[in-house]
Amino acid sequence: MRLRQSAVEDVMLSQTITWQDELKTALRSNEELEAFFETSFAKTDYPIFIPTQLASRIKQRGIDSALAKQFLPHADENNKGGMLDPIGDHAYSPTKQIVHRYHNRLLFFPTSVCPVQCRYCFRKNELHHNDELFKPDFEGVRTYLSAHPEVDEVIFSGGDPLMLSNEKLEKCFDEFSKLKVPMLRLHTRMPVIMPSRLDQDFVALIKKAATQFELITIVIHLNHVDEITDEFKTVMKELRLLPIQWLSQSVLLKGVNDNVMTLKDLFLGLVKMGIKPYYLHHPDQVRGGMHFWLDIEDGRKLFAALRNYIPGHALPEYVIDIPGGHGKTPLLNPEGFEFNGQLLNKHGELVSYFLN
Repeated sequence: MRLRQSAVEDVMLSQTITWQDELKTALRSNEELEAFFETSFAKTDYPIFIPTQLASRIKQRGIDSALAKQFLPHADENNKGGMLDPIGDHAYSPTKQIVHRYHNRLLFFPTSVCPVQCRYCFRKNELHHNDELFKPDFEGVRTYLSAHPEVDEVIFSGGDPLMLSNEKLEKCFDEFSKLKVPMLRLHTRMPVIMPSRLDQDFVALIKKAATQFELITIVIHLNHVDEITDEFKTVMKELRLLPIQWLSQSVLLKGVNDNVMTLKDLFLGLVKMGIKPYYLHHPDQVRGGMHFWLDIEDGRKLFAALRNYIPGHALPEYVIDIPGGHGKTPLLNPEGFEFNGQLLNKHGELVSYFLN
């Protein structure tokens, strides 16, 4: 099936500025934020970065909306509870730009930059402090992969890999193709924050990559149906025809999407766009983001109720990352909603969830 370009081109032509220009005009300070929204905001230890088109959508939805809570600074971010590295990246980083937590797949960090600052991000302290984990060292990546032929999937994380130019992404793809990696996966917020990033050069890049690898997967991060814009729908109508797999990943956030109907609308909306809901993450115990955290019992009850409203093919897996680098584990317990503080890690070992 040939990918029609007209609709995507129409969206791109309707843009008055490029996606790079959108980044250049983003709001970057409390002063710019307060001038735009005509209200005051708490000063926090974390940076501000909101593209103006997203800021306009937030302003339209309201200062207390789900969009606003995800991206606008809040005084609760200054609370010192939580962990700096809640999922244990450092314990599984054999070289810069890599986290190798699971046997046959690893995370690759091509950039530490994002198209927006998510206030709940589990890496908000690492990215904020320019942790050396994310500094470029592709020679180290190449050497490590050459010594680990068991790795059959490289997962682009960060930061947001689509912050890289198409040319830089193509160089990365070519390198991994030479290393005989069969599968690539890209985790990104860009299609939601800035659909114009998915331009025709990107389409051509993905078409080429699909001939280099056995499987290309793009996982889109979004948490609320309000993030699904008409522009996003129009672009996805064409991009879903590419020979790749589209998945989504969401975080269960207190005060944002922690109710059944909100999640139902989100997941059914994604399925209708050709995007399979993949993971629903319980929020991590990250410092500066604990106001988004909710009890595990509450999450389990919510997810159990959700199964009554959407079919299995539209239901993501409800998971939690165990602190200390133990990895993801399914969180719904069919035997009860109560949580005793312990979970099984990826090795089948019983470990404590609460480290502090």
